[in-house]
Amino acid sequence: MNLKGRDFITLADFSREEIWYLLELAKDLKDKQKKGIPHRYLEGKTLGMIFQKASTRTRVSFESAMFYLGGLGMFLSRNDLQIGRGEPIKDTARVLSRYCDGILIRTFAHQEVLDLAKYSDVPVINGLTDDYHPTQVLADLLTIWEHKGHLEGLKLTYLGDGNNMAHSLMLGGAIMGMEVVVSSPPDYEPNPEIVAKAKSLSQAPDKIKIVTDPEEAVKGAQIVYTDVWASMGQEEEAAIRRKALSSYQLDNRLLSLAEKDAIVMHCLPAHRGEEITAEIMEGPQSVIFDEAENRLHAHKAILAAII
Repeated sequence: MNLKGRDFITLADFSREEIWYLLELAKDLKDKQKKGIPHRYLEGKTLGMIFQKASTRTRVSFESAMFYLGGLGMFLSRNDLQIGRGEPIKDTARVLSRYCDGILIRTFAHQEVLDLAKYSDVPVINGLTDDYHPTQVLADLLTIWEHKGHLEGLKLTYLGDGNNMAHSLMLGGAIMGMEVVVSSPPDYEPNPEIVAKAKSLSQAPDKIKIVTDPEEAVKGAQIVYTDVWASMGQEEEAAIRRKALSSYQLDNRLLSLAEKDAIVMHCLPAHRGEEITAEIMEGPQSVIFDEAENRLHAHKAILAAII
């Protein structure tokens, strides 16, 4: 399958077959790395990595991915670029695409990614925006596949703020034939336009659900997923958010309503004692650090496929 030159902006841009191709490639690259088999598919290639938001996993995994693939990842903070001094994103796109073979951007407004892709002559990867986090969800799908053996028909329940993670999980799950239930309190539900998009991508639209009651949402789930209650840029509302979301904490009582062999996921960083208890995070059902590791392998697959 040829994905060369494609942008990776949201999972909605890819078919089920294309996502399976990326997952199988990620699995192969992971196996090669574990066995010490070189896989320098991007020898002599460069990736410009624009970070307007701080990062641990996205930065380190993409830099490491480019190294393992034989290329170079260049970290570019807001302070390293003229974007921080008002240069239009379209000018940055046209310059970087003459220096680099691909561009990654992690930022706030999703429109910035769209503008970057519009004016870039090389593939653009969305490393996170306020609306979407597709690279994380590709790693999540890889992790679920590894632990459950399949994706289609599984029920994933997401607890908490209807944020970029909720959006991308709905899109990815819908495409792959999963049931995705997002449980959020009033005023914290996911974007209804993105919910509608996820339903349109699913062969069973009624399997994409928004449920207020977290207990109802978790019942029968094979995957229980949560995320921080206050994302970057929302720190001033943290106290209000904690109060609104307090009943959505993933603890033993709530997890007991899921399937006995349910796995627990979190995109990290986690606030133990808020959205998830330390006991659950460190417990036998947690695959959170497998999930974090798989960022590396999923990102290698994206890079190898599109650059």
